[in-house]
Amino acid sequence: MTETPLRLVVFDVDGTLIDSQDFIVEAMNRAFGEMAVPLPTRAEVLAIVGLSLDQAIGRLVPAMSKADVAIAAQRYKDMFIKLRAEKGGEAAAPLYPGARAALEQLHAQDEVLLGVATGKARRGLDHAYDAHDLRHFFMTSQTADDHPSKPHPSMLHAALKETGAEAVQAVMIGDTSFDIEMGHAAGFRTIGVTWGYHPREGLLAAGADLLIEAFDELPAALAQLWGQG
Repeated sequence: MTETPLRLVVFDVDGTLIDSQDFIVEAMNRAFGEMAVPLPTRAEVLAIVGLSLDQAIGRLVPAMSKADVAIAAQRYKDMFIKLRAEKGGEAAAPLYPGARAALEQLHAQDEVLLGVATGKARRGLDHAYDAHDLRHFFMTSQTADDHPSKPHPSMLHAALKETGAEAVQAVMIGDTSFDIEMGHAAGFRTIGVTWGYHPREGLLAAGADLLIEAFDELPAALAQLWGQG
């Protein structure tokens, strides 16, 4: 009998597992407001979710100097900490419907390992883990603190190294084109989720192998991709 190979499923966080858009938009608006910088639209802010903070702010305000980008990034962090104290931060940002059930189902499979690759800082990911009791699901957790911004594949290369999985048996799941591009750059198959912050057209243009409309479609999507291996 052929042994089932080790498989790795890596999730993005914001816009994929957790709906944190209100906090991200408000923190960015507060940070820009303090610097008297014209506020970006909600759509503009959501379009850069997933990038590392310096990269995100640089895209929102291309004319901003590197020094001011660094200041804006720190102000964003400060504002997010304030929002966490005021409103609960990650604890008040809900898991998407079906997220926990999907994680539980995958975690119960001995041959499947789970990971996270996020543009969040380690501190923010730790808060999200603790707020939603998620930490035990994941064998590998890669954050913006230790890697270049998505779509660079560094986070996924580290996840493979930590888990011992091979890229041919790995899948990246995310809601942005950055997630999909990162997955392909690392040799992963990719699943785009349509409930997040980038439109389905952008996910398809980035090369998503499959799109899903809800978490209950995930098992069949993974089975389809692994069946192609």
